[in-house]
Amino acid sequence: MNSTRTSTFPYRTLLTVSAISAGYLLLSAILIGYKPEQLFLVILFNFLFYLSGPTRRFILGFSVFIVFWIIFDSMKAFPNYRFQAVHIGSLYRAEQQLFGIRSGPAGLQTPNEYLAAHGTTFLDILSGFFYLCWMPLPLAFAGWLFYKDKTLFWRFSLTFLLVNLLGFIIYYAYPAAPPWYVRLYGFDFHSHTPGNTAGLGRFDSYFHVSVFSSLYAKSSNVFAAMPSLHAAYPLTVLYYGIRAQARWFNALFAAIMAGIWFAAVYTGHHYVLDVLAGIICGLAGIFLFNALYRRADWFARFVGACVSKTQ
Repeated sequence: MNSTRTSTFPYRTLLTVSAISAGYLLLSAILIGYKPEQLFLVILFNFLFYLSGPTRRFILGFSVFIVFWIIFDSMKAFPNYRFQAVHIGSLYRAEQQLFGIRSGPAGLQTPNEYLAAHGTTFLDILSGFFYLCWMPLPLAFAGWLFYKDKTLFWRFSLTFLLVNLLGFIIYYAYPAAPPWYVRLYGFDFHSHTPGNTAGLGRFDSYFHVSVFSSLYAKSSNVFAAMPSLHAAYPLTVLYYGIRAQARWFNALFAAIMAGIWFAAVYTGHHYVLDVLAGIICGLAGIFLFNALYRRADWFARFVGACVSKTQ
């Protein structure tokens, strides 16, 4: 009987999955234009959903990350600078006053400027490798949790989504230019500024690749430097790694976390203030999820239902 249920699907299920797939492709094409990765995402989801029971449960679990990607990608249709003024000079001066470093004739420099003047090839390469971990780390950790502890997997996944939603809200409430923007354009606002690899371009140049240039060509919004979600992700992973008793992996998570925090500033993608805001965003997301899970019965039941669907 179980094999029958996993090999055949009710008409309602087929219709629902098909409608969601087609609706996503149509809406994305209208809002931001068709892109091959959108079709790939739909094909991958449908393939794993219909392939077998285990693959269906896996892709349903990872639908949280698919929702995150869809929201993030859709932000291209609604640039945050259309809703609030972009903070450029004020953020730069705050960084300079709070964390400025005096360096001879150059005077008071932001940490980004100081590190740019004292960079090395070793730090360029190390920062590039750390920055490449920003999404693979939570995805790999989620994959491990999925097979180790379904309840903890859902707690982590939903916390990850909540952290991102908090970050996206701040993006729209406080649009902010990254340090590399000030270096290239000063304090003047240019709405159609393309994404930039900044210091990560040195990694691409050293290895003769286009890893970061390809990634930042698809950037959803240049003016979304505050908070640094790059800083929030490894913090969330480390918290749940401790909850999962991941042992020596937690030392690795902590090292990657510190490396990403450093690389964010070293490469000119974030101010120290952005990184601190990202850390606060990660902590707030963890605290808010735990508060909801413990105090809101409906939310605990929702998490329980998610767990049962992927057992």
